[in-house]
Amino acid sequence: MSVTPPPAPAGRFDGLDGMRALAVALVVAYHVFPGGPFVGGFLGVDVFFVISGFLITSLLTREKDAAGRISLAGFWRRRARRLLPALVLVVVVCASIALAVGGDILTDLGRQVLGAATFSYNWLAVAAGGDYFAQTAPELFRNLWSLAVEEQFYVLWPLVLLLGVLIGRRARRFAIGRRRAGIAVVMAAAVASAVWMAVLVASASGDAAGGAGDAVTGGATGGAITRAYFGTDSHAFGLLLGAALALALPAVRASARPWVRRRATRDILLVAGSVAAAALVALALLPETATAWTFPGVLIAASALTGVVILACTWPGAVLGRALDIPPLRWIGVRSYAIYLWHWPIMVLLTASLARSGTGGADASVPWQLSVAALVFTLVAADLSLRLVETPVRRDGFRASIRGWGRALRGTAWRRAGAALGVVVTVALVAATSTAVAVAPTRSSAADAIAAGEAAVDAGTPTPGASA
Repeated sequence: MSVTPPPAPAGRFDGLDGMRALAVALVVAYHVFPGGPFVGGFLGVDVFFVISGFLITSLLTREKDAAGRISLAGFWRRRARRLLPALVLVVVVCASIALAVGGDILTDLGRQVLGAATFSYNWLAVAAGGDYFAQTAPELFRNLWSLAVEEQFYVLWPLVLLLGVLIGRRARRFAIGRRRAGIAVVMAAAVASAVWMAVLVASASGDAAGGAGDAVTGGATGGAITRAYFGTDSHAFGLLLGAALALALPAVRASARPWVRRRATRDILLVAGSVAAAALVALALLPETATAWTFPGVLIAASALTGVVILACTWPGAVLGRALDIPPLRWIGVRSYAIYLWHWPIMVLLTASLARSGTGGADASVPWQLSVAALVFTLVAADLSLRLVETPVRRDGFRASIRGWGRALRGTAWRRAGAALGVVVTVALVAATSTAVAVAPTRSSAADAIAAGEAAVDAGTPTPGASA
């Protein structure tokens, strides 16, 4: 089987699949290999944010330039085709397995599924006092917070652009100034978002100074950091930076100025982009701190470096993009969304299964064999998800895919058997997910034990298991 990628579709940006591969590799290394060197790999999410802001804005502005309008319904329909199939598959499969595993892995599963279904996971987690950086009793779908931030951006940002188009029609004589003003406004919003994150973290750090604070870093508590990190308002700067770059780049690409297409310019950008990509990897080696140094300092740096790489990849005549799109990186990049969705629940399920079996040992370390198994399962699941679920729905749409399933039920015996099996599996997964949500506890066993101990102390009775 050939591993040569198909020809790039019209309008595709070279290098972005490679950047997606880098981003998801950093996140997976951070989550799946917790004892590894990439202790700051969570910044891969910010790489994703910049790429997403750039791509979405580029698509919308191209549509406006080509058709003279932006179809909100069409845009949101394409986003649904892109995001929902893999998301639904991950939720029902992993929730069903969690039901079989049992224990604390089911804690607050109903809220998590609701957050996944409504793309509000980040705000529901904040309201519940969640801690993204907690190492104990991790939530099954905790990684969906970033998908919620992106989807909220996808809902609001086209409306903002459409408003800008309507305003622009009233200022047609000032087209150049209008675009520059738009870029300035977007950058100002990005700066405001970053400043707001810094304010939230600094405020929480000040409050923690009078109390326990964070036991590891001495900064703000995990819940306070999570509010700043999960908040769409305080973590939109990467998305907005990518959007500003997308608004600025067309004018550069269309420019007739000689320096734009000079080899010296391309060479400078090649060096700058290569250094920026290497710097991203270096940043991921730095551990997070519960202070503004990391939130938003390191995240801003990661976003800016990503912007430099995108600029170097998409500049007229650039070669860095083609270098980043080598087949292995492109394979990962094309599957990066599914890899991101699958890797965390698989890791949580394997860890919980090991703990339930009583073979996990007394310490909290993760065996390297388990990490490798999680990585292998993730890559296999992501590839199957792309081939069997994501691509058909993205290509044909929801209705056509459902009709195709119906036609299979009326086809040959083998096709009928396959389609019938698919129906049975789907019904079973939905039923198991519903059951898991119904029986899920709202507190972990550790929280119950703490509550029982506090109640016993208040009642003046010894706690269970306490010596006389």
